[in-house]
Amino acid sequence: MKIKETPLKDCYIIEPTIFEDERGYFFEKFNEKKFEELTGMNGHFVQDNISKSSYGVLRGLHLQKGEHAQAKLVSCLEGSVWDVAVDLREDSPTFGKWFGVELTAENKLQLYVPRGFGHGFSVLSTHAVFSYKCDNFYNKESEGSVKFNDPDLNIDWKIEEKDAVLSEKDQNAPGFKEKNF
Repeated sequence: MKIKETPLKDCYIIEPTIFEDERGYFFEKFNEKKFEELTGMNGHFVQDNISKSSYGVLRGLHLQKGEHAQAKLVSCLEGSVWDVAVDLREDSPTFGKWFGVELTAENKLQLYVPRGFGHGFSVLSTHAVFSYKCDNFYNKESEGSVKFNDPDLNIDWKIEEKDAVLSEKDQNAPGFKEKNF
């Protein structure tokens, strides 16, 4: 696997080495030891989540706060999503900046989203199955969020805002300046 830096501090794209022949393909999706050696970041995950969504669904921006903060390793198992990470660590040189990457079942890329980041995605295909590996357990009382269309962040979600299908919680999320993180 190859680790590629993004413009955001501590946020990485993981690109697998794929072995393909007439039988199909094989690749190592994740290797904790290699990841930690290459990044210096914790690569131990304790919870896996899967979501299935239709075109236009936009989930985010979400995070876990305080002692329940989570790093995530995310990938798209079916379909295609535009995945976004936002650095919400006030002491970071990339605070308030975002990065997006298309994750697809075909490209098999993964994005490592460190603790202290907001995360979200929009579905670009007719449907998508999305995988989240988390390094800490979910805690409802520690939820944080930032409005997906906050003008200070100005995120390009790669879908028209009128096409975005949002939960009530995401529609009513606080803005970036309200610091619900």
